[in-house]
Parts: sequence; C-alpha cells; structure tokens
Amino acid sequence: MKNFPRESEEFARRSGSRRMTFVRRRLVRNGFLFIALLSLAAGFVATRPTATAQDGLENPVFRVKVDLVVLNVAVTDRRGRYIRKLNPKDFRVYEDGILQNVSTFGEGNEAPRSIISSEERTTETPGAEPGSSGSSIQNLVDESFAGTNVFILFDTSNFMYRSFVFAEDAIADFVRGLDSADSIAVYGYSRNLTRLTPLTKERIDGVRGIRTAVAGDETALYNALLLTLRDAAEVPGRKVIIVFSNGPDSASTVGPDDVRAIGEDEGVPIYVISTREVNRDPISSNVFRRLTARTGGKAFFAKSWQRQSEAFVSIREELASSYTLTYRPQPNPNEGWRSINVELAGDALRKYRIRTRSGYRPKL
Repeated sequence: MKNFPRESEEFARRSGSRRMTFVRRRLVRNGFLFIALLSLAAGFVATRPTATAQDGLENPVFRVKVDLVVLNVAVTDRRGRYIRKLNPKDFRVYEDGILQNVSTFGEGNEAPRSIISSEERTTETPGAEPGSSGSSIQNLVDESFAGTNVFILFDTSNFMYRSFVFAEDAIADFVRGLDSADSIAVYGYSRNLTRLTPLTKERIDGVRGIRTAVAGDETALYNALLLTLRDAAEVPGRKVIIVFSNGPDSASTVGPDDVRAIGEDEGVPIYVISTREVNRDPISSNVFRRLTARTGGKAFFAKSWQRQSEAFVSIREELASSYTLTYRPQPNPNEGWRSINVELAGDALRKYRIRTRSGYRPKL
C-alpha cells in the first residue's frame, strides 16, 4: 500500500498556478486552461508555437496532434436493455459533422480488430465486388488490449464512518465478478489519494487492497479524480473510472468541470455510485450527472445497499455489452472543442439509444 499524503494538494496547487501557461488569447474564454491541466495530469506537453521570420512572434502557428480517438459506446433499447451483436457497418461516427473511418472495432471484453472499408477492400482485394457497402472485421489488433482497465475510487472520508464495512463488501463483490480479461486498480480517497492496489488482473490483490483501506477525514473527490485520470492516461487500451461516493466534495482545490474536460479529452468514461439521496445534495447530484454524461459514463443514486449492489451489477453488464471503436480523425482545422456524434445505420436500428462521450479537445 502506497500513501501519498501531499500529492493531491500539491498537484492541485500546481495545476491552479500554471493554468495559464499555454494560453492562446482567442481560446481563453472557451476553456483552454483545460489543456494546461491535461498536460499536468497526463504527462503531455503542449507543442510550442513556431513562427517564421516573416510571421514574427505576434502570429504563432499552433499544430494539432490527434493520433487516435477511442470511443466506448453503449447501445440500449427503450427499457435500458443492452443491444449486442452489432457490426462495424452498423455504426456511423461523425466528428464536427465529418464522417470518420472506423479503424478498430470490439464488443464487450474481446480484443479489438482492425477494420477495412469498402473502398479499401475494392482497391486492395482482388475480386471484390465494386460498390460493395459497409466494412469488415480483419485481423486481431493486439490481444493484450482485451478487457477493460477498471479504476475504482473508494470514498474513505468521514462521510463513510457508519457504512464503511458495507461499502467494502459491495466493492469486493464487484471486483470478484469482473470478467477474467479485465484489470483492476483500487484507490481510496479522503483529503488525500491512496493507491491501495496497482493495476492487476489478480482479484485477490484487488480485494486485499479494499480491505486495507483506512477511514480519513474530509473529501477531496475532484483532486483524487484528477490524479486517477493521470494514471489512467498512461495505460493503453480501454479504461473506465468508477467512483463510490458517500458525500459532497469538501476539500478539493480543482473544480469538477476541469476534471470533466480531462475525462472527455482522454476518452475515459466516469461512473459514479452515490449513496446520498438526490434531494439532500442537489448540487453534487447535478455535477455527477454532468460529469458522467459528458464522458460517456453513468450516475447511480443508490441509498440502500441493495441498490448499490444493483448499480455495480449494471456497470459490470455495461462493460461486457458495450462496443469500443477507434478512428483516426479526418483533416479538421478546428483546434478547439470537437463534437462527436455516433449514429446507427438503417431504420431498424435507429430506435435504439446510444451513449458515448460528447467530444474532445485535440492536444496542441
């Protein structure tokens, strides 16, 4: 077990003091400070502006770098039941209204496979039918990308004193029930973040980490989320963060919108299981809804332990039933917020509902 008593507060302090380091004037109002936070949280460094002798220093040129966009896509019917066995040709992905070519496709915990479009198939495959539509699944990309990297944030603040043991049991049951391809990391948070279990496939290590959690004092959820996103950004493949929270944030020095923006940019869905009643803490409830919806996750408000167990079961089912799509963006001059829209092709499929992240900001 590793404790970092000053890391949360020190990291948040540096984030606040250096937010304007990479500011470009015309983007300040639109939240370019989030890129500075992203650089600190995930270890990325913004490209320095370059200028020619004719341009001078007053007209810097910023270059956008976007290698691959990862989407976790949940498809449900009107009753919330997950729709499975869809194919790459069933999806249409748009970025700022520009149709994208899906690079890889995977369902549930299977490893992603590369996709070849009809145009590529016609050009590269002898005997292919001219004008054939859709796309097909080709070779396995990397078997090591199978499963999901699940980061659990366990609220160990003073709000949990009365229900600490019950929360441990609920999280332990969730860990035991994950697919064998999934990896698990367990963090505890109060004022500071404690990494209880590093990312591992060993369920016993995850449960042991949960059992070693120690109750703390005040709650700095958004500080902890920022640090967890930094860790998740360093891990390849599919990843999600699950927050088990029993109270409002009372000690963070970064705001929820800063954290939400980083979650969007990194493509990490955030799920929140809150044990407080919605009407008792409407501010936190609204923040949780916005945070989860924009990153492609989901918020659960579960007062009873039965409801909390049901929430964990629902998340586990979603991990096993959703789709992972990646694409390399088509040329796009937009250096700010890029919206993402995923649609299902064909009238028969349009009745279903899609949940994924709403967009991202390219790294500059």
